[in-house]
Amino acid sequence: MKLLIFGSTGSIGRQLVEQALEQGHTVTAFARNPAKLDIEHANLKVIQGDVMNSASVEQAVQGQDAVVCVLGSGVQRKGAIRSEGTRQIIQAMEKTGVRRLICQTTLGAGDSWENLNFFWKYIMFGAFLREVFADHEKQENEVKQSRLDWTIVRPGAFVDGNRTGHYRHGFPSTDKTAKLKISRADVADFLLQLYCSN
Repeated sequence: MKLLIFGSTGSIGRQLVEQALEQGHTVTAFARNPAKLDIEHANLKVIQGDVMNSASVEQAVQGQDAVVCVLGSGVQRKGAIRSEGTRQIIQAMEKTGVRRLICQTTLGAGDSWENLNFFWKYIMFGAFLREVFADHEKQENEVKQSRLDWTIVRPGAFVDGNRTGHYRHGFPSTDKTAKLKISRADVADFLLQLYCSN
């Protein structure tokens, strides 16, 4: 299966590229700076491009089986890269007829707000990461308004660690027992499971 990854040089994206290749998929990694992805593999194609450039996004999307969006906000953590980039991706997918989109946002977005504890609600997302959280909310709205076959994934805070395959998903917004942390490797594992289940 042919998988296109936006955000491929980020901490989740890199894990996603590596795990997808291990599983035998044909991977296209879309990156603004391909040099950051120092992976060589016969089934890997790296495309240099800007997610805000509709022509380069459309060219990358053409002919793919599915698209995974794990866009980050960069080191400055400002702006609307996630939401505006996701809009470009959606438009390209709708134009080229590629329907399957898996988009990673964050726990706390949408109806998962109540899963968060005081620290994440009012200190992290309420102050330090306010702009990042607002961009994730806009990003989800873009996805939900699309005509695609989409899945939104809302992981907790990323931590280093091995891929374990032991994590919870699908719990309701009333659940207060989540640890709110997950390894990057496990996030990538779950994203790939969604891709492979189609």
